[in-house]
Amino acid sequence: MAKIGFIGTGIMGHPMAQNLQKAGHSLFLSTHFDPAPTDLINAGAIALATPKEVAQEAEFIIVMVPDTPQVDSVLFGDNGVAHGVGPNKVVIDMSSISPTATKTFAEKIKVTGAAYLDAPVSGGEVGAKAATLSIMVGGCPKAFERTLPLFQAMGKNITHVGDNGDGQTAKVSNQIIVALNIQAVGEALLFAAKNGADPAKVREALMGGFASSKILEVHGERMIKGTFDPGFRINLHQKDLNLALQGAKELGINLPNTANAQQVFSTCVALGGGNWDHSALIKGLEHMANFSIRDEK
Repeated sequence: MAKIGFIGTGIMGHPMAQNLQKAGHSLFLSTHFDPAPTDLINAGAIALATPKEVAQEAEFIIVMVPDTPQVDSVLFGDNGVAHGVGPNKVVIDMSSISPTATKTFAEKIKVTGAAYLDAPVSGGEVGAKAATLSIMVGGCPKAFERTLPLFQAMGKNITHVGDNGDGQTAKVSNQIIVALNIQAVGEALLFAAKNGADPAKVREALMGGFASSKILEVHGERMIKGTFDPGFRINLHQKDLNLALQGAKELGINLPNTANAQQVFSTCVALGGGNWDHSALIKGLEHMANFSIRDEK
């Protein structure tokens, strides 16, 4: 079994670390960002003060933090991971960050002799708990093969996409699709309810046809019930769409529907909903329509 350093035990990272522990791996946790969860410590995980100490103890070092600046800090700040790694170690960033920055981070880690994989995930808190995450991996094929048993403890659909940065590019692409699908479901349910139809019955009917999707199934139900406790927060999805829009600017392409979804998320944030689940995008649409699908059944 492997010695794994895990840095970032938040909404997603905590259950991911749990699943690695259940698979029999040893965990070393950094308290750099989050306190070490008591359940992981009680099951044998060791808490250390800095990412450097974690990197010194572990063969594989997983980073799961919110955004590019936090990854930079964990890897290259004072007492960061880069100061504790060397040959035969693998640094695995499972955060969702800039593909461009990822390529730079990978080159800097490789100088130490360690390998680097970018391996962002999709599936939300539900997938993290059930170990059914989709994992999109960029980096050295040999490092990917070494790390595959760890990925298999956390996810089901595991794809080696290509070189460093390609995993993050796949994740940004995923977030574009998810956002636009959430907006499509929200607009459809708003249209149905405003026309006097029961949105729950409309959703039920659509689940049997070509419009059926996981988002209609899961997030459509959340929209109808108004259950917006975060599985994936709006402010994090906005961060990912910012990566998409900035990347599009660098590439000289236009992503008009992505930009529109970002504006609806911004409406939600203006309503105080930055920490709502991203399915609450419908509340931005409702605000603009001055109509709630949960008020009229």
